[in-house]
Amino acid sequence: MQSLFGEEDNMMMESGKNFADIILPVPIPRMFTYKIPKNLASEIQIGARVIVQFGRKKILTGIIGKVHNKPPQAYDAKPILEVLDDQPSVNPLQIRFWVWLASYYCCHIGEVMHAALPSGLRLSSESKVQANPNFDRENAAYPMDEREDKILDALENQAELSYEDCEKILGVKTIHPILKSLVAKEAVLIFEKVQEKYSPKIETRVRIKAEIASDKKALEGVFEGLAGKAKQESILLKYLRDVPVFKNIKLNEKGVDKATLLEEGDSESSLKTLIKNGVFESFKVVVNRIEEMEPEKEPAKLSDSQEQAVAEIHQHFEEKQCVLLHGITGSGKTEIYIRLIQEVLESGSQVLMLLPEIALTTQIVSRLQQVFGSKMGVYHSKYSDNERVEVWNGVLSGRFSFVVGVRSSIFLPFDSLGLIIVDEEHESSFKQFDPAPRFQARDSAIMLAYFHQAKTLLGSATPSFESYFNALQEKYGYVQLHQRYGEAQLPQYHLANLSADRKKNLLKLDSTRLMREKIQDALSKNEQVLIFQNRRGYSPYIQCEDCGWTGQCVQCDVSLTYHQFAEELRCHYCGYKEKVPSSCPACASTQLSTMGMGTERIEESLSMLFPEARLGRMDLDTTRNKYGYQRLLEEFGAGQIDILVGTQMITKGLDFGRVTVVGIWDGDRILNFPDFRAGERAYQQITQVAGRAGRRATQGEVIIQTRNPDNDIFEKVIKGDYYEFFRQEMMERKKFYYPPYVKLVKITTRHSDFKTTEKAANALHREMAQITVKKIVLGPEKALIGRIKNQYQFESLIKLDRSGATQTSFKERLAEILEELQSRPEFRSVRWIVDVDPS
Repeated sequence: MQSLFGEEDNMMMESGKNFADIILPVPIPRMFTYKIPKNLASEIQIGARVIVQFGRKKILTGIIGKVHNKPPQAYDAKPILEVLDDQPSVNPLQIRFWVWLASYYCCHIGEVMHAALPSGLRLSSESKVQANPNFDRENAAYPMDEREDKILDALENQAELSYEDCEKILGVKTIHPILKSLVAKEAVLIFEKVQEKYSPKIETRVRIKAEIASDKKALEGVFEGLAGKAKQESILLKYLRDVPVFKNIKLNEKGVDKATLLEEGDSESSLKTLIKNGVFESFKVVVNRIEEMEPEKEPAKLSDSQEQAVAEIHQHFEEKQCVLLHGITGSGKTEIYIRLIQEVLESGSQVLMLLPEIALTTQIVSRLQQVFGSKMGVYHSKYSDNERVEVWNGVLSGRFSFVVGVRSSIFLPFDSLGLIIVDEEHESSFKQFDPAPRFQARDSAIMLAYFHQAKTLLGSATPSFESYFNALQEKYGYVQLHQRYGEAQLPQYHLANLSADRKKNLLKLDSTRLMREKIQDALSKNEQVLIFQNRRGYSPYIQCEDCGWTGQCVQCDVSLTYHQFAEELRCHYCGYKEKVPSSCPACASTQLSTMGMGTERIEESLSMLFPEARLGRMDLDTTRNKYGYQRLLEEFGAGQIDILVGTQMITKGLDFGRVTVVGIWDGDRILNFPDFRAGERAYQQITQVAGRAGRRATQGEVIIQTRNPDNDIFEKVIKGDYYEFFRQEMMERKKFYYPPYVKLVKITTRHSDFKTTEKAANALHREMAQITVKKIVLGPEKALIGRIKNQYQFESLIKLDRSGATQTSFKERLAEILEELQSRPEFRSVRWIVDVDPS
């Protein structure tokens, strides 16, 4: 690894180095060596993007990882086709980080590169058709049919055609058989045209000609010439209204956006006439897609407890690389973050702030933008490919010294990070499940900070047990915030017994009397209500009352969820959907009932219970578009929604002063999940959603509907006794060997044939059992969901000793075992998925 990051690799390649190792976005465990053509030798730099041929036909974008003089032994090196960057798009620290990720999470560096690089920076190739220069149409050996002649006629006028062009010419949907025939007759050639995906945003602007703008008499002459031409005169007057050229002639140089000038209904043809007559001139400029923003206000003044927390964080940073900030909900952690970010930016270093899902933290982003303005970039999944590239380039150029983003933002090209903040560090959405690398962004961020010699601050009201354990072991610094900001108090909890209300006939539409009373009380005071149910859709499934039939996915071993609005049954794993049957497919009965409740059904129930209330629903179905979540939040913040029903989206980062009641519709559903983290997750979710209530002067109330009010976890949540709950859970985890006392690796074996899947999983188990490290290998067992997308699944769970040497030895041997198994003909199409630190 040392040679990969030596000083000579940071500079332009020295003469005499003839080969480059290229990182390619393919799942193969190594780089590929290519020859450096003499005409490109001066352009070769570590981290620069290059175009190379991979295999017979593929054209790929790669990253230069190393330059050297050693030719490959197993194959003849192909030449690099083109260098795309004047300055590297990736720096050596990033490549070093990629190597670590690939090693730790048992994947390939090409897979890391594919995840790290925005798709807009990767080239795309499109198949094109061109005439064969050696083809003699007059003396062709084979006759052409009418459609083939049309394609050849078009190629006489155009140098190349896309498949789409050919389909339009012939008016057909499938062009491949016709092109295949033309290729066989040697009349055309098919080739791949490589195109850069990223394209800058171009804006057409107009301005008054400089000689007119600088001369009042010339301008008066223009107006005289426009006498009687009202439309042209209107455009000129509007321009002078928006651009007072005689007050400041330089304003005319920038001009105005053409679309803005015409947006009040003026005629484009009139503007064209003015341009033609030499009054205006048109020009194009490249503009940023990311809006420029000026800071609007100073950060809030910190309270005494916040000032103390900042001082303690600084004190811990003197000795430790990582600090855990454990602040109760509403304690003002964001203000502490702002203070620390300001200090690091003033020192000249960069800051990265990770949020669990940017669309779910709109309020936090808005608050940060008001303080940091255009210094701050935002990087998330709702951005287009071009917007992501502009943020990437903004970090490279220094335009953005502070970035707020989701887990993928750890891949941005930082070169001088001073601080990484991971807010809501306990959130499971920091874990990437598919595709590889299946990394934990919190843990990866700590390692990224180590490479940059930076500091990491983890913040949460309900820390993950791993982070809290590390804090108690004094591996991390630990800072607490015990009180809410300002006059706000912690909410009051109520347990509503579903079973008791059902016996007394007090249950209405699955809501208890207490829940209804608290909601009605809040509505009568013009306050707002949040209702939490961690299941979207109308109902988990539909069941026949006569024979017990339930709708099942044809590709997965799960029941289909009923969505009333779309009148369909949907699989939340593979996306399969079908119309709701009018009668039972098994027995033809019409007695079909919905079972259980999703957010859609709760919304309907509440609309019947409180017909005067304005309801909103926040789940994946209502926030699919780019601004869906933001629109709902704005409506809720403006008081246009009285009751907001949502999934775990509403548990994160919301701060609304009028929310006084939070209802948890089904507390038991959160608890009853087959996972060793179920208790931890339940405590976190209940505490987080409860924290949305009463964040101002009025104390909030939280109603938890449950059939088991005596469950110990509810007592711990109500008391806010995180430490005692942690202590009890740790006793169980130590007894049964679970994190943080061991490291987990889960391996999933997948194949379309059940027997092959089982056989491959057992073969893997036998090989792993022979690895001589301290471990426990469990399984293989059929997965909880045994089939997804017509692929059967078996799972093995490995519990490893926490020592670094044990983990490294196991992972190295595992890679060899998987390579050997994959080479067997019977297992060639089997897929093994390795997930390190599953959560």
